[in-house]
Amino acid sequence: MKNQEPDITAESLIDDTEPLFTGFRIVRITVPAGETPERLDQYLSRMIANTSRSKVREGLDAGLVQINNKVEQRPAYKIKGGDEIELHIPATKRHEALAENLPLDIIFEDDDIIIINKAAGMVVHPAPGTPNGTLLNALLHHMDVPATTGATPSEMDRAGIVHRLDKDTSGLLVVAKNEYSHRKLAKQFFDHTAHRLYEAIVWGVPKKRFDKIESNIGRHPKDRKRFTILSEGGKLAITEYIMLEEFSGFSLLELKLQTGRTHQIRVHLQHLGYPVFGDPTYGGRAMHVKRTDIAHFKQWVDNMLGGFPRQALHAKTLRLTHPRSGELMEWTVELPDDMQLLIKEMRKMEGE
Repeated sequence: MKNQEPDITAESLIDDTEPLFTGFRIVRITVPAGETPERLDQYLSRMIANTSRSKVREGLDAGLVQINNKVEQRPAYKIKGGDEIELHIPATKRHEALAENLPLDIIFEDDDIIIINKAAGMVVHPAPGTPNGTLLNALLHHMDVPATTGATPSEMDRAGIVHRLDKDTSGLLVVAKNEYSHRKLAKQFFDHTAHRLYEAIVWGVPKKRFDKIESNIGRHPKDRKRFTILSEGGKLAITEYIMLEEFSGFSLLELKLQTGRTHQIRVHLQHLGYPVFGDPTYGGRAMHVKRTDIAHFKQWVDNMLGGFPRQALHAKTLRLTHPRSGELMEWTVELPDDMQLLIKEMRKMEGE
């Protein structure tokens, strides 16, 4: 039996005499009987929302983790069925995001989840240089979360956004409205049981109408803002594609993610020699097609790129199991207007 859902309860131990977000939050986990042995740092980073292995190791070093009432500081400790794990998590503020009244295209919402069709150009999380105007700012307003506080029913500082889309990628993503849902959804993404389909307009026409791309992806050794294919290190990334339509020098692809690495589709398609049209980071704004009418074609391409400032990538379908009801649910949204217009112009060019 593998990766069963543990019994997790949490409570706040905040001293009322101290400012909010001081003190600790206690999380208790009972490892299910028969659970496959797994490194402690890996297990905890998987089961606790918004926690990395490095943060888990920091907690271990600080003596904040107990197993069966004894402090455990070994990241490599192998968890086993019946282990009683207790974590003292510092309840520090994770953000000071302001609630903003920004438009959201909500496809579905209930007490546990929100499915959003994100517009291209919207950043998911605040970051240096982008403190507002993000999806998180919009969600704080939509869920009526007071500004500059994470002490909310939805616990947006610890739960909420389960996965991300790049700023200039449009389409579907799921948001958890409570930590229970976040944990359940995060496990689906970790186990690759949540399915995502994308559509992309790419340069060139792949020789194979469908294929699977497997490689290790990691940060580019010379540009830390980019990712690249690595022969050693990195993380395994798997993308499948099917060609839906062929134009004169371009293609419309449907892509399925088996893993969810940063910039995965964009990196894989550039590696194949078919970068996403318009992609400023991975070669999508340079000419990749040879034609006899090169002057006329180049002018057409320049016009198209001038009116299309982003990568032509859209997350069109999301399928997952509802975290509370257990129902298998699926949502699909059509291509946004800018991509539909781009395809229309490519079809016209094909007919010339």
